Amino acid sequence: SRDSNQLADLRGRSPAPVLDPPVSHKPLTRGARTPGLRRTEPGLHRSCRGAFRSPRPSPNSGQANGTNEESLHVDIQKLKEKSNMLDKEISQLISEGYSVDELEDHISQLHEYNDIKDVGQMLLGRLAVIRSVTTKELYPEFGLDMSD
Repeated sequence: SRDSNQLADLRGRSPAPVLDPPVSHKPLTRGARTPGLRRTEPGLHRSCRGAFRSPRPSPNSGQANGTNEESLHVDIQKLKEKSNMLDKEISQLISEGYSVDELEDHISQLHEYNDIKDVGQMLLGRLAVIRSVTTKELYPEFGLDMSD
């Protein structure tokens, strides 16, 4: 696509970042560029180019296939039980008169309340700075409780 071609062009033009800048002030001469970032200066060799070894054990290491398969069946059974429990809770809530639309409206109102409360806290903080007092000292003046 067009975006990936532009990104490839940008990669080709941007200088490769260097973690430790060279001590000399003369410009570096660089060899042929390779895709991606270079973490070391050309010419420095570190033994970090070996095969990748994952820190996680492979699924079959130290386990027989039966044990792994058995644990999967146990996990599946637990998930089915949890799904059934959640279905029962949903049915109970619906039978008590709750609806998804009502829940979405309630969540929307909570967001609005939190936004208003944040603005109020910000204003109290600025007023406290102006008066050189703590916000806690302003609460009684505005009829607020510390739990507000």
